[in-house]
Amino acid sequence: MIEAALVVLLAAALAALTYLRLEPGSPRIWIPAACRGVAWSALGLLLLNVSCPSAGTPKRPLVLLDGSLSMGAAGGRWRDALDSARKWGDVRTFGDQDSGADTVPVSGRSLLGPTLAAAAASDRPIIVVSDGEIEDAGDLPPELLARTAVRLFPRPAVPDLAITSLEGPARVTAGDSIALDVVVEREAGATADTAAIVVEAGSSTLARRRVRLGEGSSGRARLAFSSAGLGAGDHVLRVRLVDAGDREPRTDTRLHLITVAPSPGVVLVAAPGDWDSRFLYHTLRDVAQLPVRGYVRLDADRWRTMGDLRQVGGAEVARAARGADLLIVKGATAPFAEGTTARGIWQWPSGEGGGPPIPGDWYLTADESSPTGGAFLGQPVDSFPPVLQLSPAQPGAGDWVGLSAQLGRRGAPRPAMVGRVEGRVRRVTTLVDGLWRWGFRGGSSEESYRALVAATASWLLTGADTVAGAARPVRRVVQQGRPVVFEWTGSGAPTAVPLTWTAGDQPRVDTLRFDGAGRAEVRLAPGTYKYRLSGGAGGTVAVEEYSDELLPRRVTLRTRNALAGESSGRTVARDWLWLFGLCVLGFAAEWFARRRLGLR
Repeated sequence: MIEAALVVLLAAALAALTYLRLEPGSPRIWIPAACRGVAWSALGLLLLNVSCPSAGTPKRPLVLLDGSLSMGAAGGRWRDALDSARKWGDVRTFGDQDSGADTVPVSGRSLLGPTLAAAAASDRPIIVVSDGEIEDAGDLPPELLARTAVRLFPRPAVPDLAITSLEGPARVTAGDSIALDVVVEREAGATADTAAIVVEAGSSTLARRRVRLGEGSSGRARLAFSSAGLGAGDHVLRVRLVDAGDREPRTDTRLHLITVAPSPGVVLVAAPGDWDSRFLYHTLRDVAQLPVRGYVRLDADRWRTMGDLRQVGGAEVARAARGADLLIVKGATAPFAEGTTARGIWQWPSGEGGGPPIPGDWYLTADESSPTGGAFLGQPVDSFPPVLQLSPAQPGAGDWVGLSAQLGRRGAPRPAMVGRVEGRVRRVTTLVDGLWRWGFRGGSSEESYRALVAATASWLLTGADTVAGAARPVRRVVQQGRPVVFEWTGSGAPTAVPLTWTAGDQPRVDTLRFDGAGRAEVRLAPGTYKYRLSGGAGGTVAVEEYSDELLPRRVTLRTRNALAGESSGRTVARDWLWLFGLCVLGFAAEWFARRRLGLR
């Protein structure tokens, strides 16, 4: 208060001096002088922003409570942490972008940074309550931690057997075998040496195996079985530990969603077979996420599979070609593209239906602006082995050219790979033979060949999909506490898409609202859900009871007190709104009084 008194005295003295010494006159001169003193006093207090003790009570702390699933796992102390947090201050949960209520821990991640940054914007003391297993502890700014108190409720180690990894194909053709790779780990000193694993679909047991846990406390197993007993459509496979006998059963079961299709996703038909078709088939099997079937005509009218050279009839080849998602025809196989429902067609003609191929050493160059240009970034394509021949053709209006060829590096370049969109179907035509030499040579040319095949197949499969509709899930199986993310696959800018969820016999109507990146998130409780978009397309997604948060992890946050002092209970002049009004009122009153006295 001393500073405020000095400011008022100085302002009054200056106001009196300016009027008595510089503008002497009427005895009523004290009226504008007093108004000026009041205005200057208020202005001085605001400029210096003086403070004084506040009569209010200290601000209640803001308690950030860890709402991740680890707090409610076996050995977790969620109830103790929640009760203490409510006593210490106002509770806000953290974990991920949508932490939900503070009654139960539901978050599938332990992210403190975003919530801590938002809390730091207030002038309240901050207390973090957690088990210390914070995912982004290393990214937290030190200045935020300096003003934050940390109270830990660590969970003790609980022996547990857990399936920590499950990998397998997302789609197979009816009759194909399904292979699932499973990793089982011992946590916190579990003593079991082996673990029994079963694979179930509904009430049926599809496979069973016992895995031995090695010295590294983990074991790997591959469970292979036929898809013949599943039937066409989506199936949720349950992979679980038998009689694990631990305190955390949610880590004993994992889910895998697989689609059994009546026909393969990628079909390659070659007549006759050559090195290009052979290299293409093996590369597709490596880079494609869909099942791949290859058929080759080695004799005049006999077809064989490219995997095991099993003889098949022409009707089977035609049936597979009609049902493929991506159809690749090499050589004299153009009739197989007629009547197909494929949304992507890749043609490799060798002079059929046009001029004869021109043999020679054709060196290729890539157009990096084409959909396949990303496969060649930074690669010396013109120094790769030349292809053997080129079928002359001219691209149409609206076509893109991914590769161009020059005979002996001389003359005008000619198109070697052309792509176009025809309605809902995307087409690519490769006009050269001998690309297998890129893969055969190895090194950068082999990597570019594999990248070219992957990029071309990806572009062809990105066409309109009447099965997936305007949106599709990025991952069809997610862990508990994680959102099901849909990505926009329709044409044009993303728009809100109504959909209906069905779990059991209870439908629920919802709406997908996409962000600027074309993604929408939906949070669901553990279970299996069928969805149907407004356009009629649909599918199946599943949410596991398993979460990485249920496994014991390293404690990355330690108990600490806030280094910065708490609020001193003082208020500053600029918080007093009446002081701004007093300043304006004083100057206005001075002006009015001076006008009445005839002063300027």
